[in-house]
Amino acid sequence: MRWTHTSPPTSEVEALSLSANVSRVLSELLLGYGVDTSAEAGRFLQPTLASLGDPFALPNLKAAATRLRQAIAQREAVAVLGDYDVDGVTSTTLLVGILRRFGINPHFVVPRRAEDGYGLSRSAIDRALEAGTPKLFIALDCGTNSHDEVAYLSGMGIDVIVVDHHRSKEQTLVQGILVNPHVEGEVGQVADEHRNLCTVGLVFKLAHGLLKQLRDENHPVALEIKLRDELDLVAMGTVADLVPLIGENRTLAKHGLKILQNTQRPGLKALMKIAGVRPGQDITPLDISFRLGPRINASGRLADAALSVELMLSRDPVFCAQTAQQLDDFNRERQDIERQITEEADQMIAERFTESQGIVLYNENWHPGVVGIVAGRVTRKYNRPCVVLGNDGELAKGSGRSVNGINLVEVLGACSEHLQSWGGHPMAVGVAVEKAKLAGFTDRFSAAVREYAGHEIAEAELAISAWLTPDQIREQLMAELETLHPFGQGNPEPVFGVRRVIFRQAPDVFKEMHFRFWLDDGTGRRLHGVAWKMAERVPPVGEPVDLAVKLTWNHFNGRKLLQLELCDWRHAMPN
Repeated sequence: MRWTHTSPPTSEVEALSLSANVSRVLSELLLGYGVDTSAEAGRFLQPTLASLGDPFALPNLKAAATRLRQAIAQREAVAVLGDYDVDGVTSTTLLVGILRRFGINPHFVVPRRAEDGYGLSRSAIDRALEAGTPKLFIALDCGTNSHDEVAYLSGMGIDVIVVDHHRSKEQTLVQGILVNPHVEGEVGQVADEHRNLCTVGLVFKLAHGLLKQLRDENHPVALEIKLRDELDLVAMGTVADLVPLIGENRTLAKHGLKILQNTQRPGLKALMKIAGVRPGQDITPLDISFRLGPRINASGRLADAALSVELMLSRDPVFCAQTAQQLDDFNRERQDIERQITEEADQMIAERFTESQGIVLYNENWHPGVVGIVAGRVTRKYNRPCVVLGNDGELAKGSGRSVNGINLVEVLGACSEHLQSWGGHPMAVGVAVEKAKLAGFTDRFSAAVREYAGHEIAEAELAISAWLTPDQIREQLMAELETLHPFGQGNPEPVFGVRRVIFRQAPDVFKEMHFRFWLDDGTGRRLHGVAWKMAERVPPVGEPVDLAVKLTWNHFNGRKLLQLELCDWRHAMPN
């Protein structure tokens, strides 16, 4: 990888270090995040729930909260339809759970990929109406472009609320109430931190607005509800949906991860147990991204994501244990399918796409519910945006993932004449293409990626956040780094450069894929490190090399050991 480092002026580093009372290393990291005053540093390092903005600042949210208040007052029948990913599942769980507290028991459904396709489809709506015609229909994490479907519901005398965060260049809904900060409100009218909210964050704001209205009426249930207890769901959906963890998202995720660690939901406890998330141990975004999230997503990819909602809402420990096991089984099946598709994708790229700036892959036998994960793997491996499509009747359907800040919403906008439908956000999109137009889309996508980037995509870049000497890598620095958590989109985990390290003993390769290493910090103290999936690139002994590392804690047998996690190494530059 090509290493890059932009060092802020020394005077600014020293000034922020003094005014914010932090180390020079942490000062440099904060400046890299765009935090340049002591007041901003305080808000960034210690975000408080009291700092959350007025929910009614979001366009149409007050109207949505008022309509919910009416449904509660009149004991109306309510139907909720949420998307089948983690954001949709947590959004549905949060809203249904809140409404149940007020004596409303909404009928909820989640689209089935194979039967309903994505979003607010007619078939999903018809399933939602099987329990009877509601007075109010709420669509979560989908519906922004569903003009015909909302008109269909409105024509039946059903009021509609759509809460969604997906971007769109189409005309906004003319019927119903749409809460979507990307398409509602004038430019500059909606705060950037509100634009970054995913749907579960928007539902949290909607619940906040509803409670504000009801507390003004001294509603006894509203006065009892502690909305912070719902932040475990908000953290899960926010992290899993790859939205920037800055502004309000950072606040919600930081507090939500602490709530998740000690969650009182039997369903989440059962899921955490089977996923190997240890009770009482700090939960990180990686636990959501690689342990909890995939199991929730697996039900939507291979079966019915309503099962995940039922798990989150259930208080029955037997049901929760059985359902968590079922989700784990789905996830294992998903992994097997994904492994096979990834191998076939690698072969296809080697044969046909070595020079393409953007990659579009399609196979008639690929499962549309799994291709999004493969797109992520391919994108990371080849450092190029990628769309992976599977068979869906007359259409090829799937997902795209991006790298290097390339906005897939903009890229797909340039390919729109080749697409049946598409939507999402800059780093992740859903795509449907008529099979007859696949060749044209494939060529146009690669060209559009090159046009957006302004150049051919080169080798992967590795941004060095700061340079350290080995003796600086201590528990005190780790304590400061923990104040930067949670890491994610828009708030990446720091990668530190360490210059001219000399290995005195050969690294230890294990499982033929990884290696452990040790180095001296110059004071006689040994530092321990690990390199994952880098056994084919073991650094030499006795020669100076530069290391790019992340700093982590290794928990083992009840002990906590400071550990370097190697991202890359290179031969040291001459002095």
